[in-house]
Amino acid sequence: MLMIDLIRKKRDGGVLSADEIAWFVQEYVDGHLPDYQVSALLMAIWFRGMTDEETAQLTACMAASGEQVDLSRYGDLSVDKHSTGGVGDKTTLIIAPIVSALGLKMAKMSGRGLGHTGGTVDKLSAIDGFSVDLTPADFLRQVDEVGVAVIGQSGNLTPADKGLYALRDVTATVDSIPLIASSIMSKKLAAGAHTIVLDVKTGSGAFMQDPADAKKLADAMVAIGTAAGRKVAAILTDMDVPLGRAVGNALEVQEAIEVLRGGGPKDLRDVCVTLASKMVELGLNLSADEAKNRVEQVLDDGTAFTQFVRWVTAQGGKEEQLLHPEALPTATHSEPLLAPVSGCIKRMNAAQVGYAAMLLGGGRAKKDDVIDLTAGVRLCCKTGEQTTKGEPLAILYTSDPTRLAAAKEALLAAYEW
Repeated sequence: MLMIDLIRKKRDGGVLSADEIAWFVQEYVDGHLPDYQVSALLMAIWFRGMTDEETAQLTACMAASGEQVDLSRYGDLSVDKHSTGGVGDKTTLIIAPIVSALGLKMAKMSGRGLGHTGGTVDKLSAIDGFSVDLTPADFLRQVDEVGVAVIGQSGNLTPADKGLYALRDVTATVDSIPLIASSIMSKKLAAGAHTIVLDVKTGSGAFMQDPADAKKLADAMVAIGTAAGRKVAAILTDMDVPLGRAVGNALEVQEAIEVLRGGGPKDLRDVCVTLASKMVELGLNLSADEAKNRVEQVLDDGTAFTQFVRWVTAQGGKEEQLLHPEALPTATHSEPLLAPVSGCIKRMNAAQVGYAAMLLGGGRAKKDDVIDLTAGVRLCCKTGEQTTKGEPLAILYTSDPTRLAAAKEALLAAYEW
């Protein structure tokens, strides 16, 4: 085969065969294709799209391009959850102990955050002693014994996706639904779970701001997972407003503990109950009502929090910080942002809130940036709530006070009255 033939075929609206896609992925991973030809094919895909069959084949080939985790011994009990990214999204910290307390097995590889979206691994790293690096044997041993383990992504997982994503990022081809869907699902399939629930965000703080586009992405990912023989469901959730009131790693751990103890913000609890219930429904073959009842019971009776402590301490986390969240790392400086007017908040730009947290040191502009795990924002007022002039809209936290002025300006720009 010749790469120029594949580029021409897709450029002209043709459908790539399974053999052509498999050849392209393998040749790229082996280093036999120049970036300029691969970039040309990505642009052709961006313009022409892919059929469901093409997208499924591309996903399968990317998943098989590196290491794959074998969770077949758990069957449908092996569950995973993926969020398309948002602001204040600490759902994994809450959902993982819920579903594992109910007998499911969650062996999860999570990434670090980039830009205004927070990474689960960063949040867990805010707990003193927590290790995100386990050997494959220790990883599966913990899943056997505790029911849950969350680690950083393997360097050898889906190398084809790593290379293609880097090219998409610099060739303006990121926002292609077939390429997004295959990127996400190749990692989910390689990670081995048989039951997968996708949390597809939509709104101002989401990658897919238009609900119609979010639904197209959700449908594409479900089709891919189903074709691969997995149980897959997607739920569209709101990211027009930050989830919960805490944005920032240590702050979000504190808020997750509040929910696991039966409290916390209602919007955060509701999203976690919805996602966890779908995982329990699919993994245990229960009715939707029975699954929700079981999820709410382990949240309300403290079982989920006990499981959270068991999980985190198994990975080296300091138990004292879980039982007394005020002992988690704390920023050296905090300052309120005061409401400039009295009135009702009409709208918030969730991405702008995340940007403010990043300016405080709580996020990365580049992948190799070192973040301040204590930095972030605690929101006092959100969309639909009343403000009083001179009263706090939010509290900003950082270990570098020179960051406060720019972050306050950015955060204020997120509000409309």
